[in-house]
Amino acid sequence: MGKTSKYPSYSAGAVNINGTNVARTSKSGNTISSDYNMNDTQKNIYDSVLDNMAGVLSNLFEISAPQRTEWNNQLSAMKNIGIQNINDIYTPIQNSLRNDIASRFGNLDNSIFLDKLNAITSNKSKAIADLSNNLALAQNDLYTQEIKNRMNLLTLLDGLNNSINNNILSYLGLAYQNANSGNQYNQAAYQPSLANSNSWINHLSKLGYLL
Repeated sequence: MGKTSKYPSYSAGAVNINGTNVARTSKSGNTISSDYNMNDTQKNIYDSVLDNMAGVLSNLFEISAPQRTEWNNQLSAMKNIGIQNINDIYTPIQNSLRNDIASRFGNLDNSIFLDKLNAITSNKSKAIADLSNNLALAQNDLYTQEIKNRMNLLTLLDGLNNSINNNILSYLGLAYQNANSGNQYNQAAYQPSLANSNSWINHLSKLGYLL
């Protein structure tokens, strides 16, 4: 009976850095697998990036109650400062004009300066209305800036995630190339052996040793 050449087994591939295996391609049954080995630090970073991305995406456009309270406190402080500034400007002018009118004419209703007083009061009211509008705009700005900050954070996390994944794929590619190189070597070595084995089989067949 002639001896046949055994087909070469699958050649696994690996990538080692400073003596540590970081990536490997192997075969189990009919399945070829490529694995990347993370150390604890890498795994913590990877998990943290994914967890933070999930956290940002889960409430990207929602504002929490504590955040709203903080904004309301900021807006309230702005309102108080704005009203104080308006009063500091207009109240002394109003009081001075009233006192001047009273000392000159004794009766505001009969004073020719009443129009000036009304104008000052109107300007003060307009300043307060403008303050309210500015506070509404400031509230919108707070929301817009918060969403921008979240989007910027999401972009940063996505960039880190892509960088990590690209690094993993690079090492897995190297491991696969190493496995493929080994398999090509085994295949090349197997072909002459197979040819030699077939030659002997044919020769023995001719001599009648094989059926």
